[in-house]
Amino acid sequence: MSVFDELTRRGYIKQLTHEEEIKKALETEKVTFYIGFDPTADSLHVGHFIAMMFMAHMQKAGHVPIALVGGGTAMIGDPSGKTDMRSMLTKEDIDHNISKIKKQMESFIDFSDNKALMVNNADWLLNLNYVDFLRDIGIHFSVNNMLRAESIKQRLEKGLSFLEFNYMLMQGYDFLYLNQNHSCTMQLGGDDQWSNMLAGIDLVRRKERKTAYAMTCTLLTNSEGQKMGKTVNGALWLDAEKTPVYDFYQYWRNVDDKDVVKCLKLLTFVDIDEIERIESLEGENINESKKLLAYEVTKLVHGEDEADKARSAAEALFGGGTDLSNVPTVEIVRADLEKSLLEILLEGGVFPSKAEGRRNMEQGGVSIDDAKITDTSHKIKEEDFKDNYLLVKKGKKKIYRILITD
Repeated sequence: MSVFDELTRRGYIKQLTHEEEIKKALETEKVTFYIGFDPTADSLHVGHFIAMMFMAHMQKAGHVPIALVGGGTAMIGDPSGKTDMRSMLTKEDIDHNISKIKKQMESFIDFSDNKALMVNNADWLLNLNYVDFLRDIGIHFSVNNMLRAESIKQRLEKGLSFLEFNYMLMQGYDFLYLNQNHSCTMQLGGDDQWSNMLAGIDLVRRKERKTAYAMTCTLLTNSEGQKMGKTVNGALWLDAEKTPVYDFYQYWRNVDDKDVVKCLKLLTFVDIDEIERIESLEGENINESKKLLAYEVTKLVHGEDEADKARSAAEALFGGGTDLSNVPTVEIVRADLEKSLLEILLEGGVFPSKAEGRRNMEQGGVSIDDAKITDTSHKIKEEDFKDNYLLVKKGKKKIYRILITD
């Protein structure tokens, strides 16, 4: 099966130019393509993850990815999909973000032996002469066409700065530069980048008299058309410091039944035939599919060891599992049952102070079997224990085992 067929079956491709030419090139040539990532934060999030999976499928099929980190374009800000102008970042902020993002990308893409390239458009954009750029590049852009672009039209009512209006020119120039210097002939990206991608293709055609191609990837949305990857605490980050591994695992474990198959197709390497078999499953089988999704996505992002730990913790708390080797333990004796739960947790180091523990409990941050314990004088009973242990959840991030011994 060709990579084009694989991507189609998995539901990646939303829009594309030159369909027959792209199919033939992907089957008969070693295509160099690029995807851009704007370093507006010090971590990628799940919206970027789908783009990296798009890239990884292409690399597995023998094509050469260029991961373009937008150190230059980030100083302008992409207006696509935004209702307001982005916050301006300093060069120091951008450089810091790039250093963190590079490490994350290396977990998904093989950059050894020139199997992939990572470039920063600051290397060529920041040294441009503005007047020369306008004369050489700006002359090929029609303002009328730019105003018809969806990313521009959505911003006109609220206001679009001239700074942001330049973004399309700069992204188009990126494609031209990569075509001239790295023989890059294809751009991949999110569907919200379609207008910018067409601009780059047109610029390559005008300047180099060459045909370039583009394919967009469907955005990660749920069955109701809403963007996925949003939590009560904000974005679902790939950095464990920003989104703990257990929370990351649980997000996918709890997706809606209607979204499980779509996420398996887009966010895992589970064989497509197996996923299509899963589509017909219902009830408990769907529940098992959610576990598969959560484990596979967590394994890709955080590694197998962390995925195993998250799965063990989740099964111990929700599934009656007994593998508690990775769950922090507070040991007590039966005489300690005279103490309040708060006192036991304090003595076990779960909270740094009594005031902190009291505040957490009163605000619903402590639960047993998903039942919130807000009474700071609450005492646990021997009959609450199963196989000599009791599982307590602190907030949404941590699970503790209270082990009772003789």
